[in-house]
Order: sequence, then structure tokens, then C-alpha cells
Amino acid sequence: MNKIKMTTPLVEMDGDEMTRILWKMIKDELLLPFIDLKTEYYDLGLKYRNETDDKVTLDSAEATKKYGVAVKCATITPNAARMDEYDLKEMWKSPNGTIRAALDGTVFRTPIKVKGIEPCVKNWEKPITLARHAYGDVYKNTEIKIPCAGKAELVFTGDDGQKIRKTIHEFTGSGIIQGIHNTDKSITSFAKSCFAYALDTKQDLWFATKDTISKVYDHNFKDIFQEIYDSEFKDKFEEAGIEYFYTLIDDAVARIMRSKGGIIWACKNYDGDVMSDMVSSACGSLAMMTSVLVSPDGVYEYEAAHGTVQRHYYKHLAGEETSTNSVATIFAWTGALRKRGEIDNLPELMEFADKLEKATLGTIESGKMTKDLSLMTTLDNVTILNSQDFIKAIRQNFEAM
Repeated sequence: MNKIKMTTPLVEMDGDEMTRILWKMIKDELLLPFIDLKTEYYDLGLKYRNETDDKVTLDSAEATKKYGVAVKCATITPNAARMDEYDLKEMWKSPNGTIRAALDGTVFRTPIKVKGIEPCVKNWEKPITLARHAYGDVYKNTEIKIPCAGKAELVFTGDDGQKIRKTIHEFTGSGIIQGIHNTDKSITSFAKSCFAYALDTKQDLWFATKDTISKVYDHNFKDIFQEIYDSEFKDKFEEAGIEYFYTLIDDAVARIMRSKGGIIWACKNYDGDVMSDMVSSACGSLAMMTSVLVSPDGVYEYEAAHGTVQRHYYKHLAGEETSTNSVATIFAWTGALRKRGEIDNLPELMEFADKLEKATLGTIESGKMTKDLSLMTTLDNVTILNSQDFIKAIRQNFEAM
């Protein structure tokens, strides 16, 4: 069989633990037999990030800007335990956070709908896409543990010499403080990406913060969104028959539970992190959720929404069988390949991505699935497959198509 040709490489970002094992299985079974795969490879495994002082992460982000499309495996964001486990030079920052900041992008996460895995919220007939701002806030914070009584202040010193000073709190004893920030430039990029994505997918766009409490910080998000909508997108939305509206985050949560889905819900960085996990869990599993980072310049980075599946990795190292769900990682590859085909005008590559996704979902709908899905499916006569056999079953289904 002639393999599908590629003209431009994808940026390939390898990762950690069990997802790194799945990554190789997916390439060996589902991609390399059918595609003359061209990638520019970067090892974002924690060991190599430590060896390069995390330079490899920055290099992969720059390569993504160059080539326009990347696919990323799940990676470890180290904590104190990981410092000891990997003998790290320092507690390196989240690779996702670093890449998101470099690309100034917005993360769009959407549950993967499949027959037999029904949402816990029964009226969710269509997937809900979470648009998560990918810069600043708590992910770029500065924190201090206060040792004693004293006054904490927020101070801004402008390049023009002006100084703004506000008291945060008069401490009578020990405590903690945290400083967060964002920029008008990044918020503007976030807004434009959300409006453009809503138009592309013909879906209503909601945006939610807590401007009644955060009357400066959150209100600035609200104002920028409204200004951009009114000046650049209002007529386009009306022509497309879709709606944009702003609401408070707590009101959005109540509304989303009564919604039928099929909308884009835009959130600030931390809100988007939490709410995407809520939506994915309600729809089945984080392993059944796509994630794509979209920059305002039209650069795309596809990944799974979940982590490195550490528990399964330790079982794998001990020689035990695992049944790890690889669907979101497969869809990261298909998303990137489809976008590469779209940009490079390679319809056969786009068709391959579509068929592989159908084969993946068809495998589950036929009753062959990993253990996590078997615990929540409404299908009868289910066959639980281990990690490798599930991927092999997808290949058999794909070849039959």
C-alpha cells in the first residue's frame, strides 16, 4: 500500500510515563504503516527537560510557530516528590504553561461523543467546548509566605515615573499573599480567538468571570471582550445566526446544567482548567476530551486533556497489564494531521484523520474498550482490552474500513 505523503513536518512533542508508552504504540500501529510521517521531534520528557534546563520546551514552542501545527504528549509538571524522583535541578514550570505563554493561545477542549457513553447531565445533547485563556493569572503568580505582623502592599512603578500603591492587608500575624497579573494584549488575543472559533464552528459563545467582586481585574476582561465583539464581530455573529453573551461565572454554571450543549464557554485560565475537568468528567472521562491550543496568528497545538497516567506507568514498569484509554491521545494526532492536511491542501491526509477517528469510536461502539469506559458504558456484552490490544483493535477496524 502506498503511504500518504506529507509536505510539511508536524512538530512532535514527546512526553512522560504511560502516555509516552501509548505515544509509541499509536505511532507504530496506527500512523507509520499508513503515512510517510514527517515530524520535527522534541523530547519533552522530564528527564530531558532537566538535562536541557527546560530549553527544549522553548525550542518546541518556537518550532510550532515556524511550522504552524504541533502534536503534544502529556507531560509531568514537577512537584516536591518529582524533584526527588527525577533528581531535578529545579522545579521546572509546566511545559503546557510555557508553550501557551509563548504562543499566546487559547485552549479549546471538547468532549468526544461516542454511543454507549452517555453524559451524566442528561440534557447535554451536544458537546460543550471550553475555551480557556492560556496566559497569566494564578499560573504566572508570585507568592510570599508572611512570617509576622506587618503591612502588605501592591505597588506599581511606571517607566514614566508614576507610582501606584495600595494596601493589600494589615497583618497581625503570619499569613500568605499572592500577586497575579494579565495583559490587555493577551486578553485581546483570547477574545479574538474565541470569537473566531465560534464563527468557524457556528456555535454560540458564552464568556463568564466574576466582575461583581473583581471590579478591576475581571471587569477588564469583560470590557475587552465587549469592545472587540462590538467593533469586529457583532455583524458577523448576527449574519451567522449565533449569539455572544456575558454572564457571571456562577450563573454560567447554573445555565450550563440546563443547557443542551453545542456552545463554547470561554473562561479565564483557572476557571477553564476546573470547568473543563467538570465537563469532561460529566461526559465520561478526561481520556475522552480533545484539547487544541489556538494562537491568534493561526498556530495550532493538539494534545490530550489528561495527564501522564502515573499509576498505570508504575504498573507497566512492574510488568503488570494495564488498560489505559488512548482515545484522547489518538485524537490529538488526528487533529494535528487533519489541520496539517488542511493547511497543505492534502485531502488524503484529512480523510485519513477522519477515518481513524471513526474507527476509534466504532471500536468502542462495537463493545471493545478499555477498563475505564467499561465501568460507565450502557452497552451490553463489553470486552475489556489492555492498552496495546485496544490500539490493535482500532487498527483492525480501520483496515476493515
